[in-house]
Amino acid sequence: MAELTRFYENFQPAHYDVYLDIDRKNKLISGKTTIVGDALTANFSLHQKYLKVSAVQAEGVDVPFTVDDEADALHIELPEADEVTLAITYTAPLTDSMMGIYPSYYEVNGEKKQIIGTQFETNFARQAFPCVDEPEAKATFDLAIKYDEHEGETTISNMPEKKVENGVHYFESTVRMSTYLVAFAFGELQSKLTTTNSGVKIGVFGTKAHKANELDFALDIAKRSIEFYEDFYHTPYPLPHSWQLALPDFSAGAMENWGLVTYREAYLLLDPDNTALDTKQLVATVIAHELAHQWFGDLVTMKWWDDLWLNESFANMMEYVAVDALEPDWHIWEMFQTEEAASALQRDATDGVQSVHVQVNNPAEIDALFDGAIVYAKGARMLVMVRALLGDDVLRAGLKNYFASHKYTNATGADLWAALGDASDLDVGAIMNSWLEQPGYPVVNAKIEDGHLKLSQQQFFIGEGQEVGRQWQIPLSANYEVAPQIMADKALDLGDYRQLRDANGVPFRLNVGNNSHFIVKYDETLLNDIFAHLTDLDAISQLQLLQDLRLLAEGRQISYAEVVPLLVKFADSKSNVVNAALYQVANNLRKFVEPDSAEEKALQAFFDHLSHNQVARLGWTSKAGESNDDQLTRPYVLNASLYAKNETAIKSAHDLFVANKDHLETLSADTRVFILRNEVKNYGSADLFDQLLAAHRQSSDASYKADICAALTSTPDPDLVQKLVAKFEDAETIKPQDLRAWFRGLLANDKGQQAAWDWIRNDWQWLEDTVGGDMEFTTYITVTAGIFHTPQRLAEFKAFFEPKLNTPGLTREIKMDTKVIESRVDLIEAEKDAVHEAVANSLNK
Repeated sequence: MAELTRFYENFQPAHYDVYLDIDRKNKLISGKTTIVGDALTANFSLHQKYLKVSAVQAEGVDVPFTVDDEADALHIELPEADEVTLAITYTAPLTDSMMGIYPSYYEVNGEKKQIIGTQFETNFARQAFPCVDEPEAKATFDLAIKYDEHEGETTISNMPEKKVENGVHYFESTVRMSTYLVAFAFGELQSKLTTTNSGVKIGVFGTKAHKANELDFALDIAKRSIEFYEDFYHTPYPLPHSWQLALPDFSAGAMENWGLVTYREAYLLLDPDNTALDTKQLVATVIAHELAHQWFGDLVTMKWWDDLWLNESFANMMEYVAVDALEPDWHIWEMFQTEEAASALQRDATDGVQSVHVQVNNPAEIDALFDGAIVYAKGARMLVMVRALLGDDVLRAGLKNYFASHKYTNATGADLWAALGDASDLDVGAIMNSWLEQPGYPVVNAKIEDGHLKLSQQQFFIGEGQEVGRQWQIPLSANYEVAPQIMADKALDLGDYRQLRDANGVPFRLNVGNNSHFIVKYDETLLNDIFAHLTDLDAISQLQLLQDLRLLAEGRQISYAEVVPLLVKFADSKSNVVNAALYQVANNLRKFVEPDSAEEKALQAFFDHLSHNQVARLGWTSKAGESNDDQLTRPYVLNASLYAKNETAIKSAHDLFVANKDHLETLSADTRVFILRNEVKNYGSADLFDQLLAAHRQSSDASYKADICAALTSTPDPDLVQKLVAKFEDAETIKPQDLRAWFRGLLANDKGQQAAWDWIRNDWQWLEDTVGGDMEFTTYITVTAGIFHTPQRLAEFKAFFEPKLNTPGLTREIKMDTKVIESRVDLIEAEKDAVHEAVANSLNK
């Protein structure tokens, strides 16, 4: 089924007239698509999927055609190659797959309703209309939508509506764009509108299940993001409007359809009066990400899916650039360090990981490219390195030229490097290709040898890895001027260490700011010097120390036991990023202990030791005027205290539950999840379970629903575990888009793991039928591998997934995740005794 021949090579569309008549009741689409294009050969193909084609005409005359479902193709025969106007009549099903054109379901006051929306990325426009469904096949589109409309419904699309005649909604012609960016929606929608300084209309749309003020935050962020990007890119937003739409059922997080961006409700709508700061930050970055795409991805689009990183890596960096400008008090780059950097470094250390730029031909493999840790996070780190090298003025000048040269067309990574190189007089491509084309990243060894300070680079692996001599051009970002800007060699001698140390007056450090994609292994002399001056280091530098030590321990280059006593040095930090790194290490220690063992009791006491002072300082309720750091740190330390089974913490959470039992949704969103989970784990009952499950079904607050999910999946009651698993396939209770969180929560629960693991093995076919073909399908494998850590589970994982190794789109994930579990099992077996001893010794000091 490999799509080695691109359809665009034989037929190049210029304009589509797409007419769709959508019958929601009977789940049927009746369509007629007229395409003006250039047939470069007499015989060519268009894409189609699930379409029942009844007629194909060229210049008004019927022509022969065949439907090839296996190749997603409609083969057409013309008398000769020429410019042609095709008219294709067909019907198609309205599916519940969250792909193509599909219904989203929700309730208002107990009444079930639906709105219709679209999701065409990566290659699902072909389920809606025949087309050349490839990024390079840009064209203009005229959409005409008819449906079984009733009063009070709203119809929106990429462009403004120009007229309604005989129940048909006609939209203005789009600019030249790729098929996967076409979008429309209709149903009973509420909206809030505003206008940017440059006259672009901004709107936020959602169902009427939400309170009107839940649209306010998104409207403000969207407006200011568009204004920011117009200035930063030196390029006007090219459409009349930018609509943001929250869909109740949505497989991805959000989608950058040009002029009509679609989102999961959780990533667009929020309660302005009771939403945690980290949730606000997440929503803001998602909106800014999608709006960055309106230029980088929509105006200029990757030529083929192998350059997907061009879209995603850039938008992933720009979301932080934008939000940092819009809300400087948030210090949003700290979130980049705790989320993106940590994710990229972990994933990219496994042998077999994909490179950022990766070849792809088989359509079934395209969705597997959307590796969040690599194409998004690692790619963004690459671009952060570029930004640090070039500076914003040069970056913006290069981008302006890039957009001017490639607007309304397609580009490759080489085109971006060329534009940035022209603006900077640096060979940006030469520096970046070592990061773009190679998987993995280096560890830089810094050591004193024969009195000299020496550096060397080598690929870093967690688990077994094949050393093949890869080298990188590493932006060292050293704090000693003697170190070069770029380390292109395998090894460097920086000179006499004692002279360098005396001259600089501070410990030697690399990757200052933690912006470059590598880790550092300092020898004992250098590391002890850094720890002797720990309080002189800023928060990011302290995070980086913990991050690199954790990774070196997981890569077996140092012992995990060496890291344990260091954690106490950071325990009272008032920095959120330091606490994020600290508790990432601490929570990893939980894998070294058996549930309810003496070793776990010692680890729980260690967690109490780490968190006690912070819990006493911060308490369970936020204080007026407290810092962002305190708001973001509180969840880490409360979670630790509850794991420690601290009696005061357990009682405090219970008291808060009892005091608010009749209106749990009003509990502070900062701590609500811990209060609910504590109640289910320590005071749970079947009645409480039913009460929370009912609240989950009835609430439209995505944050509250996620808290209930986390609470219910932590139940220790075997009967309630089985009751929960029985709801996994009940879409009325757990939407398929949310199921992975429920599965992961139960799998991470020692009392629920077996039931969750049995479910996914027994009902894999149901899962594939329900969410297969979705870019998140493979992540069920990823989250399973993230939890398993025993030889028995490794054997079961391999027995179940290895027979699926040849399934397109799953191969790399299965191979990598097997290695992830193997390396963890080996680490635990080799180090558990030393870790247990280190924990015990830390308690005795």
